[in-house]
Amino acid sequence: MEVQTTEKHYINRSGWLRAGVLGANDGILSTASLIIGVAAASSTREPILLAGVAGLVAGALSMAAGEYVSVSSQTDIEKSDLAREKQELIDTPEEELMELAEIYKTRGLTHETALEVAKQLTAHDALGAHARDELGITEMTEAKPLQAALSSGISFTVGGFLPVFVAFVAPLNIMEYIQYAFAILFLAVLGATSARTGGSKPLKAILRITFWGTLAMGLTAIIGALFDANLA
Repeated sequence: MEVQTTEKHYINRSGWLRAGVLGANDGILSTASLIIGVAAASSTREPILLAGVAGLVAGALSMAAGEYVSVSSQTDIEKSDLAREKQELIDTPEEELMELAEIYKTRGLTHETALEVAKQLTAHDALGAHARDELGITEMTEAKPLQAALSSGISFTVGGFLPVFVAFVAPLNIMEYIQYAFAILFLAVLGATSARTGGSKPLKAILRITFWGTLAMGLTAIIGALFDANLA
């Protein structure tokens, strides 16, 4: 009889959610920080917008490429480990069986039960059992480079567009302050949304993301002001 479960879990969202939150956070924070830094040394809008758009385009492409390369490296490691495990199952099946049984013993099963479980799982899907219980590779945690790259690149673009839009409409004389206020608002919304999507409480995520955002933008504004250069 098939067992139906009503429990709700969020671990299957971890891959794209991590990339999406990272991309959007980076898009908002890096673009806003760049705009604030340039605005602190500029008396006209054109250099600010140019810096914001350039940062947005370069950042989105860099973020997508970086995610694809890094997650692809993880995929290569997973494939290499699986190929090695597959060969070991062919060359030394008994040793692999006992290794699997030992894993189940460390999780609390008796020797007899662990060995029986190992035998049944090996008969059903030996490689799948070792991938899951020895290597920690499952369908939910499997690395997906293209998904991570698209999620990160698109979310960076969306996040980075917001500070650029603010730079287009905000008064020049208070540009830094308007950018900071809206960036913190955007980051807070991002923190709350990511927490809700991941099934966790939003307050901790909001405090964490706004604290580091404030620090980054504050340091960038100070650097821009220290140069005391007119970019007009």
